[in-house]
Amino acid sequence: MIIIDANNFKIKKRAAWLSLIIGLGMLLGKLAAYFITGSSAIFSDAAESIVHIAATSMALYSIYLSSKPADENHLYGHGNIEYFSAGIEGFLIVLAAIVIIYFSIEDMIHGVKTEQLDIGTAIIATAGMVNLFLGFYLVKIGKRTNSLTLIADGKHVLTDSYTSIGVVFGLILVLTTDLLIIDPIIAIIVAINILITGYQLIRSSIGELMNETDKEMLNTISIQLCEMRKDYWIDIHHLRFWKSGENIFVDFHLILPFYFSIKQSHIEEEHIEDKLQEISPNAGVRIHMDYCKDECCKFCDLQTCTHRKEPKSISFEWNYKKFIANPIYTE
Repeated sequence: MIIIDANNFKIKKRAAWLSLIIGLGMLLGKLAAYFITGSSAIFSDAAESIVHIAATSMALYSIYLSSKPADENHLYGHGNIEYFSAGIEGFLIVLAAIVIIYFSIEDMIHGVKTEQLDIGTAIIATAGMVNLFLGFYLVKIGKRTNSLTLIADGKHVLTDSYTSIGVVFGLILVLTTDLLIIDPIIAIIVAINILITGYQLIRSSIGELMNETDKEMLNTISIQLCEMRKDYWIDIHHLRFWKSGENIFVDFHLILPFYFSIKQSHIEEEHIEDKLQEISPNAGVRIHMDYCKDECCKFCDLQTCTHRKEPKSISFEWNYKKFIANPIYTE
């Protein structure tokens, strides 16, 4: 069963609204700075803020949608919308970078004209510091709630902050040297940094949508299974898992003694699910119980078994490589 954590939803919703409201304020400030100065570098910063508003609006919608419970049309819930949101945000970031590069090159060709850079620099510096704190906050909340959308939004805001800081240093350099060509050059450098961030977000989104294996999560699940291992657990194989928003779905095969009752097997499954939910509160676990065959005896640690056909003679290491592989007696 998929359980929607109401507290997580409230935390994510509050963070997304905060990001949107602050983003609107930052956009207005940067646009004012651009119209005052005519600076290409400031334009690049403002362009990224426009993307931030669009992306945050989409992130807010995806958080609302992903919080909806599973229904007959979405049996696994709506969590995957967060991956679409992160991917679209990455695409918009890349698009903003291309626009920035285009206008910066145009300025370099036709000449750079700026004025009142001191005022513009002060506005951008203030915006950069605000976004720095906001970005770290969003990433922190995103990791706490397992929200790729908030993590993506936080990284975007951090990129916006680093962009502003870079722009400020560039504008200070222009003010002290009177070399106006530095302004569009700084804008292009900023755009390249934005391109990298956009690519990373798109790559992460595609990986999640393709159910790319999270090696860290795989290792965590495997360690937990090893720690709770019983002597009558003969083998675990065909371990699989995938994530949908804050939910994680785990399934694998567990070989138990053939004489275990359905009740005993069900108790084992409940115990395993309780332990795995210590890793992820929204973990859904499904275990296919296999019964042991005669060829399993040589691998079995259950010394009290009265049905043993031969003594244990082969040991194997319990780790994630074994868990994702075939049954031990087929190898």
